[in-house]
Amino acid sequence: MLAPRGVPPAPRSIPGKRPGGGAEAAARTRVSNEMGAGQPQAAKLATRVVMYMALSEGLLISLTTFLLRNIWGYMHSNEQEVVTYIARMLPILGISFFIDGLHSSLSGVLTGCGKQKIGAAVNLGAFYLVGIPMTALLAFSLHLNGMGLWLGIVYGSIIKLLVLVFVSCCIDWEKEAIVAKDRIFFYCNA
Repeated sequence: MLAPRGVPPAPRSIPGKRPGGGAEAAARTRVSNEMGAGQPQAAKLATRVVMYMALSEGLLISLTTFLLRNIWGYMHSNEQEVVTYIARMLPILGISFFIDGLHSSLSGVLTGCGKQKIGAAVNLGAFYLVGIPMTALLAFSLHLNGMGLWLGIVYGSIIKLLVLVFVSCCIDWEKEAIVAKDRIFFYCNA
């Protein structure tokens, strides 16, 4: 039987560290500043840079969790059942960390463009319409238990990432820069 402490700790449990968290804030700030300054090409470049950074960080974290999967469990338990379970779960968690970094960075880009309502709707739809039903199906109907719980979250994250990529590719940067400038003048003159 697995003890509650037998659940693998996430690298994001390191204080202040969450994949994509810093990149999300950086993207939000940089994109909004560039849009407000009327420089849509710079905002587009900032988006590319933050996505490359999130991709690099995600690959590093995922690769680390995958390579350390057979060792990680021994940091928390000497029971072979717990160590084996953690070794089976860490690749799924690595995928989750990778996707989290990418979609949180894209959420920052959308927020920087003033499209946080779209991001919120995508988040709700991806996790409530896809993630939770998949979690229930995999964990309880197909009896994958803890692995099913994480796989359901991963499926929701994949849907969120795909939709955010689509929305980000459809952004009219020139138009959004004009809208951002209009907002600035409206609030400055109010």
